[in-house]
Amino acid sequence: MIPTIGSLAEALSFYADHMGFAILWQGDGMAGIERDGVSLNLVENDNQNWADNASFSIGVSDLDALYEEYREIPARVGPLEMKPWGRREFHMIAPSGVCFQFYQRAAA
Repeated sequence: MIPTIGSLAEALSFYADHMGFAILWQGDGMAGIERDGVSLNLVENDNQNWADNASFSIGVSDLDALYEEYREIPARVGPLEMKPWGRREFHMIAPSGVCFQFYQRAAA
């Protein structure tokens, strides 16, 4: 579950309008979203400590394209770089404080 830190409507707007997720369902302070086979559940919650300590690592098939898409959205998007642990990735802190780590998934 990903905390919204504010209204569910505001969070859904960010994930749909800026991150390209489709809203699958919503009700009673919760919602499900999906993009490119990645499904997430949002929960309306104002616990900032939870959000600031939440981190999600997501493997994608085209890291360069996703970085170009996300680098100008209203979030804190870090550089696309090779990390010391040998993986190319970038991090993004959503307005809620939740951290996403995107990396290039190995070819199947």
